[in-house]
Amino acid sequence: MTNIPETGRTPRVQIRLVVIQILVLSLLGTLGGRLWYLQIREGAEYQKEASGNHVQQVVAPAVRGSILDARGVPLADNETRLVVSASRTDLLKQPDDGKAVLTKLAGVLGMSPEEVMLKVRLCDAKTPQPCWNGSPYQPIPITDEATAKQALQIRERAEDFPGITAEPEAVRRYPGPGKSNTAQVLGYLSPVTDDEIQQAKDSASPYLRSDQVGRSGLEREYDKELRGKAGVTRYEVDNLGRVIGTAQADAAEPGSNLVTSIDSRVQRIAEFELDHAMKVARQQFDKVTNENYKADSGAVVVMEAKTGRIVAMASAPTYDPNVWVGGISAKDYKQLTDKNSDYPLLNRAIQGQSAPGSTFKVVSTAAAVEAGYAWDGGYPCTSSYSVGSQVFKNFEGESFGPISLGRALEVSCDTVFYGLSDREWKKDGGINPKKGQPKDYFYKAAHQFGLGKETGIDLPNEVTGRVPDRQWKQDYWKANKDSWCKSGKKDGSYVEKIAYENCLEGNRMREGDSINYSIGQGDTLLTPIQEAVIYGALANGGTMYTPSIGKAVISPDGKSVQEIKPKKKGRLPVNQATIKGMDEALQGVITRGTAAWKFSGWPQDKITLHAKTGTAEVYGKQTTSWLATYSKDYTVIMTIAQAGTGSGASGEAVRNIYSAMYGVQPDGSIDKKKALLPEPETKLPKVRTDGTIKSPKVSDDPAKDIQVTPSGSPSPDDGSQPPATTTSSPGNGNRDTRRRARRRPRRRRVMPA
Repeated sequence: MTNIPETGRTPRVQIRLVVIQILVLSLLGTLGGRLWYLQIREGAEYQKEASGNHVQQVVAPAVRGSILDARGVPLADNETRLVVSASRTDLLKQPDDGKAVLTKLAGVLGMSPEEVMLKVRLCDAKTPQPCWNGSPYQPIPITDEATAKQALQIRERAEDFPGITAEPEAVRRYPGPGKSNTAQVLGYLSPVTDDEIQQAKDSASPYLRSDQVGRSGLEREYDKELRGKAGVTRYEVDNLGRVIGTAQADAAEPGSNLVTSIDSRVQRIAEFELDHAMKVARQQFDKVTNENYKADSGAVVVMEAKTGRIVAMASAPTYDPNVWVGGISAKDYKQLTDKNSDYPLLNRAIQGQSAPGSTFKVVSTAAAVEAGYAWDGGYPCTSSYSVGSQVFKNFEGESFGPISLGRALEVSCDTVFYGLSDREWKKDGGINPKKGQPKDYFYKAAHQFGLGKETGIDLPNEVTGRVPDRQWKQDYWKANKDSWCKSGKKDGSYVEKIAYENCLEGNRMREGDSINYSIGQGDTLLTPIQEAVIYGALANGGTMYTPSIGKAVISPDGKSVQEIKPKKKGRLPVNQATIKGMDEALQGVITRGTAAWKFSGWPQDKITLHAKTGTAEVYGKQTTSWLATYSKDYTVIMTIAQAGTGSGASGEAVRNIYSAMYGVQPDGSIDKKKALLPEPETKLPKVRTDGTIKSPKVSDDPAKDIQVTPSGSPSPDDGSQPPATTTSSPGNGNRDTRRRARRRPRRRRVMPA
């Protein structure tokens, strides 16, 4: 046997060992580098991702704060309802993913199995409603209208309903105290969207998927204060989504309460009177269109004259805000947005704009004084005013001879304002203005009165109205020139002729434009809230306030009260002598002018009212009724589209609102015990030690708060109607209806009104 020398194998073994050692060291080095990269350099990021993968959030919604009226009566609050919810996590543990359980649940709730199953599916870009937009680990509400019997069935047979709960939860409601509505002012809630979550994620008030957010009205304007902070419980889950423990829990924080300046009693009266006035107007025959007035929409604003705070704001048509609670049905949504419903979601107090008619004459009066015309000058109130071949008539061809500016306001003489505005137009160079800036007193006055822009009220989506000055005409002409030139015809219909004329010179301030503008016609547009600011300033001596509804924000525990103070926004561009003159003239409208027939027997010596009527002509439609009024405490503005004359359609309704607030009885006496709000509410509601807010009891019978007008005028609930015309002499206060009830086409305009 031959022995193999070991020296022959030793070098090869050593080489192999060295190679293996190098490979092992390389692998260890690579592994160490990777571990350093993962744990040191990118450790924080991966730790964050790992934590997210294994911790899931379940959100407990915060109780939304209440919206209260000035006395503490809830306008929007929460009620406890039995909410049946399903845990998606528990359902997925079932052999059939919970289909049998949901089918059984549908039978108990009186719903179809398909309807219940749709509600528990998760929302994505391809999944239409109904679906669940929140966390899949959060209980998904099936219904918030379960009965006590249904909830008891579910809870007593828990083994038959794994993953199903029936618990009392707070749900938003709009109680409508005293049968008031306040829908457009309050607004409504709906689930937050993915885009809103992304936009707000880095803000001071981020959204959670479960949040309900305000979509309009006060719910939107004060959403941040009302929403509170949701509670979040974080659960540890494994890679299969099974809960293995609780990581952390943050309790929910309820939202703050908003106290408003709204008085729910006055709000109810305003809504009732607006609705009734519209019903009465629809019974009146319009001799111009040869059909009854349509009275299809309207608004009322009741505002504190010395603060700008809104006491009541009504808009018609209206709707029940509770249709949004728990998710609006497709049928209800279609009804609210359909053209045939006349868009009840619109708040016409801040979004309804129309020609103001003669209520605009206070602006024209201020402009005339600013332009140098004497208050007591003798201005010819003729039956008509001619410009070339165009004839602009005073209604019914009335003539009062030379009168002062105050008297022109009182009797609403159009031809006085035609002449003043036309004279200033000529001084500025007419259709070819002089070099340099025209003075444009009549247009500048409107801007100084705050028109043509938002008032700044604490409600979203307010519109600006329109002052058709030179800049607006130029911009409007540029936007519409092509269309006008295409459709206009020199010898066509009236509309085609207007389009032809606009094509040629629609950017120029024409004589007829200025004449129409002076009496609130033509292209001028105002909103009721803008008129409230103007007439409120006349009431308080000239100070314009930013109108507001929010009065204070009170924390849930009642320890923090943030009062929202009134804000001054400027002064009327008139001196005190002019304000005094306007005040006296507008007082005369009540006692001997165009509104006197509706305010006969009013205790003017004790509660002095002022008014200006307006009957705005709108091309292709029936006339719009405007009535702007004020006392020392309040201003009340009412407008009704396609309803006839200013005092004729709105006079009784406005009078009844004042009667309810001041306690004026049908015979003209004053019963202070029946007065709802004889002076503005200055105090905030009392807060109890537990944070709740004390509120008075509310009557469910609004008729008790409504005062009827004197004999000869209808009671708000008797369905009768006022006379369409009178045969009294011109000085008895019936002139507004006598001269305006028959709007005749003989009055020619350069532009359609």
